[in-house]
Amino acid sequence: MRLWVGLLLASCLNACLIPTTTADQPHILFIMADDMGWKDLHCQGNEVLRTPNIDALAESGVRFDNAYAASTVCSPTRAALMTGLAPARLHITQHGADSKSFWPEDRLIQPPATKHELPHETTTMAERLKAAGYTTGFFGKWHLGGDKKYWPTEHGFDVNVGGCGLGGPPTYFDPYRIPALPPRKEGEYLSDRLADETIEFLRREKDQPMFVCLWTYNPHYPFEAPEDLIEHYKGKEGPGLKNPIYGGQIEATDRAVGRVLRELDSLGISDETLVVFTSDNGGWSGATDNRPLRKGKGYLFEGGLRVPLIVRWPGVTEAATVNETPVISMDLTATVLDAAGVGLAGDESLDGETLQPLFSGGKLQRDALYFHYPHFAFHKDNRPGSVIRSGQYKLILRHDDDSVELYDLEADLSETKDLAAVHPEIAQKLTGRLTEWLQETGAGIPTKR
Repeated sequence: MRLWVGLLLASCLNACLIPTTTADQPHILFIMADDMGWKDLHCQGNEVLRTPNIDALAESGVRFDNAYAASTVCSPTRAALMTGLAPARLHITQHGADSKSFWPEDRLIQPPATKHELPHETTTMAERLKAAGYTTGFFGKWHLGGDKKYWPTEHGFDVNVGGCGLGGPPTYFDPYRIPALPPRKEGEYLSDRLADETIEFLRREKDQPMFVCLWTYNPHYPFEAPEDLIEHYKGKEGPGLKNPIYGGQIEATDRAVGRVLRELDSLGISDETLVVFTSDNGGWSGATDNRPLRKGKGYLFEGGLRVPLIVRWPGVTEAATVNETPVISMDLTATVLDAAGVGLAGDESLDGETLQPLFSGGKLQRDALYFHYPHFAFHKDNRPGSVIRSGQYKLILRHDDDSVELYDLEADLSETKDLAAVHPEIAQKLTGRLTEWLQETGAGIPTKR
């Protein structure tokens, strides 16, 4: 059954997912950090930050070095992961409700309308897995609707701890003032609390298939961390570290992840658990050092889109491997459903492919990734646009003046040389493909003022 599902998912991008059950459904632990940059892990080459637990996960699984978030900001990526649909198709393209406070006064364009709640007309991973016999738990940041009717328990999760409309916690120390997380112990750190809640769920539900989302608020603003962790990074500012507090937040995240992973070992279910670790967008340039990538959160350059990704699927992935295939958030949705044995039929669509072929030396069927961010970010410093990455080339279409930029990521990872004028034929071809994709998805396009 699983082989059939994997082959069908790999060969057919647009397919409906029908719940089925199998005797060997793995547990699924999906961990996602918030605003963690591509270089914010020691295993990604950061020599300053300490992330031994996530590094160990990479040593036991596959680390993807060309992994991309579905968007350069958080909510669109979260919606894409939950549904397997591209943000452009969902019309969830901004981090929360778009705000005029984001719009520079000298803007040339008007951003399109965007949704900021995950509509009930969509079907989430949790709903599909629940129908397939999984018990489902959500722990951490949701940010897909402030009203309770849009919270995780209204989208297929049996348990929700911390998931609400907040984009960041009022504070990382108890009392957190997070509506979906009651106070417990004054001064307790949020990542530790979420790890405790996740571990309790694992212990209680281990005898049936589990789908567990630990979507940490860290290392998102506000910048707060346990003092002992901050102390370790004082005086180490420089390449790889802008702020000791941020270093503490990264290490606190790693500590929480390590506790949860060790619990899988203690419960004897590590070999039965698919683990995914990633981030919802690139690191914010004001907090972290994204070099050699250009810019960060809110920009369509690599610093805003490229993220860490580690997958450990016992019996399927090979330990200590690195894969260079460009992959995107929606692929993780397809991979999770593949692992669970969720079948395909009908007229629904996914915008991702299961990664399983890559684990056995195969390839994905597509040859391009697409991104759409037609808004101004909170820092107002970006230019709204859309992106296609195909092979070594990445093209950015700017919606303010319809100009394009072309970069060769193999030769110029830092995107310093615009090759649009050097290779006009490539730029024209990619622009055409990107335009077709925007039309096919019904993407919202900015209008001239």
